[in-house]
Amino acid sequence: MIVLYTMEREYSYGTLRSTNASKTKVVLEEKGLDYQVERVRPGDVWKKAPAVIAKHPLGKVPYIDDGDVTLYDSTVINEYLNDKYPDPPLLSDDPLTRARARALENYADEGILMRYLPLIWMPWWSPQDQRDQESMEKGRQGLRDEALPFLERELKGRNDYLLDTFSLADVPMMAMAMVLQVDGMGLENFPNCAAYLERLRARPSYRAIDPSTSLEDSAGVNG
Repeated sequence: MIVLYTMEREYSYGTLRSTNASKTKVVLEEKGLDYQVERVRPGDVWKKAPAVIAKHPLGKVPYIDDGDVTLYDSTVINEYLNDKYPDPPLLSDDPLTRARARALENYADEGILMRYLPLIWMPWWSPQDQRDQESMEKGRQGLRDEALPFLERELKGRNDYLLDTFSLADVPMMAMAMVLQVDGMGLENFPNCAAYLERLRARPSYRAIDPSTSLEDSAGVNG
């Protein structure tokens, strides 16, 4: 049984989850693996509690226990899961397509999940009157100016996903779909992106990170 350690909390406007840990949860779901969720208190992550540092030296989530193996960093975990549990494959056997998937995943991590989404997402974890609205709008504008135009171009002419079939390149975009579902940011000027995010939300694996899914109903598969 794989154990996924992540931050998750229920609010009146939905269940909020770590964006990076949501990447790993999606892969666990896509692979149909048995897993259970262990919830880490947000304060223990933000304050770098010793129990968190013992599992992840940077004091972040996600990390997983797979038997006697502990791994951290969502990208590393996801490639490990894809290699150890190869069906269904989430990376192509073709070297160039694999490289493109990794490049797009890296862009999503550094250009979206680490750069702009936190400005939008972290205030949602606070009461409405305490949210930094200026930060949230800065994050939205960053997506409008940089990330969404890039994705709009990448999706042009594609079938359903960034590399036509669902892959690790699309996994971090599931986290963006989650954040924007709560935030309600309009995508009127980005029709390819809007349709793409709806396709991601329609995947069965998305239910595990859907803000409308309760903690109880997203605690793991067969866990």
